[in-house]
Amino acid sequence: MLKQHLHFKLSQKLSPQQIQLMKLIQLPTQAFEQRIKQELEENPALEGGKEESDTELDADFENNTDDFDDSESINAEDINVDEYLSDDEIPDYRTHANNYSSDDDDKSVPYAAGTSFTQHLVNQLNTYRLNEEERDIAEFLVGSVDESGYIRRLLSDIMDDLAFTQNVYTTEDKIERVLKIVHQLDPAGVGARNLQECLSIQLHRKEKTADTDLAINIIDNAFDAFTKKHYKKLLQKFDITEAQLKGAITEIEHLNPKPGGSYAGNNRIVEHVVPDFAIKIVDGELELTLNGRNAPELHVSREYNNMLKGYKDTKEKSKSQKDAVLFIKQKLDAAKWFIEAIKQRQQTLFVTMSAIMHYQKDYFLTGDERQLKPMILKDIADEIEMDVSTVSRVANSKYVDTPYGTKLIKEFFSESMKNDQGEDVSTREIKKILETVIEEENKKKPLTDEALAKILKEKGYPIARRTVAKYREQLDIPVARLRKKI
Repeated sequence: MLKQHLHFKLSQKLSPQQIQLMKLIQLPTQAFEQRIKQELEENPALEGGKEESDTELDADFENNTDDFDDSESINAEDINVDEYLSDDEIPDYRTHANNYSSDDDDKSVPYAAGTSFTQHLVNQLNTYRLNEEERDIAEFLVGSVDESGYIRRLLSDIMDDLAFTQNVYTTEDKIERVLKIVHQLDPAGVGARNLQECLSIQLHRKEKTADTDLAINIIDNAFDAFTKKHYKKLLQKFDITEAQLKGAITEIEHLNPKPGGSYAGNNRIVEHVVPDFAIKIVDGELELTLNGRNAPELHVSREYNNMLKGYKDTKEKSKSQKDAVLFIKQKLDAAKWFIEAIKQRQQTLFVTMSAIMHYQKDYFLTGDERQLKPMILKDIADEIEMDVSTVSRVANSKYVDTPYGTKLIKEFFSESMKNDQGEDVSTREIKKILETVIEEENKKKPLTDEALAKILKEKGYPIARRTVAKYREQLDIPVARLRKKI
């Protein structure tokens, strides 16, 4: 049996405007500028620069939109809306993103011109005498080189691909011979199949000395022992002194483990970090400023506002004019909302960063990371009476210029841990002390995680060995054996 029931339900939903505001808050300065540019292009009712009497314009806008009545009867002869719209350089179809190709977008960031890494290698092949088959194999090998300069594929796979894609039937031995030619190209080490081969190629091209000869011997015949820093085994195997081994290791340390890296990135767009805030110390007090690029001068178009005014003053109106004016009103509403959203964004950013600055006042006055207090997103959210997600959006993508360098704001957040006196201290403080202890250790006998835990306990931070290991990994510091030096 079917029954109908009436249920009342109270739920919270974000409006499209609130969602857009959250997206604006999340944008860093450069992306925010691009967003403003996009809005200016898409909305002809929004204009950049300062308007002489913004207050009067806002009042006119309110009056015109409030008096607008969708139910009015209309006659077409009094207002030529086409005349009002004649200055609008953006046709209606351009306001629909899916109506035109992304290729039509104006690319404002210039792309660096130049020769690609692959083409650079192919050009060098022209200096070698190769028959047609060898040339095809060499170009295929060069095309298989990745951005780091390596060929990370088996010769058998390359042989199969040559047969299927290039119609070149050859043998692994012939590919190996051509690969030797590729190994002669610059930068030295390019075309290697692994790190050992890469270092060996570079060493064989260096000027022969006692150190390079020993380095070649170590890389070619004792690479595993070298990577694991089993120095005693190396001393015994090659019957050498510590000074000789040190000289060979110095030669190896000066090699480039990623020969393609120095060239491959030359044509990429370099992404610069633009600080969203600046903190200065003035007379012993902290002073916070918001990057001026986050506060653009925008205003609602007076011309579009006058269109509504003209429509309002006309007694007889047409259906076509009504449709046009509805479009104008929609654009004016969007422009006014966008300006208001930018103001809210500025306020949210400033209030949030101000709370973070005062919370970490000791750090910003001294620059000592050990002065960082434990701070989580909820601490700041409670202080400024905003949602945790809002604080997260500000912290994750924004940078602040401090007297100690440009910092990512989320780096100031950390969990707390109690010291031996029962006080809450930041895990960042413990990591900094751990880093300092490792820097000052005897590199001939590096400290194990257990030894590091003991030292930290003596300094008043009782943490377990596994916690030390976790912090060490987060700091990208290798285990004791790999920190060993002679």
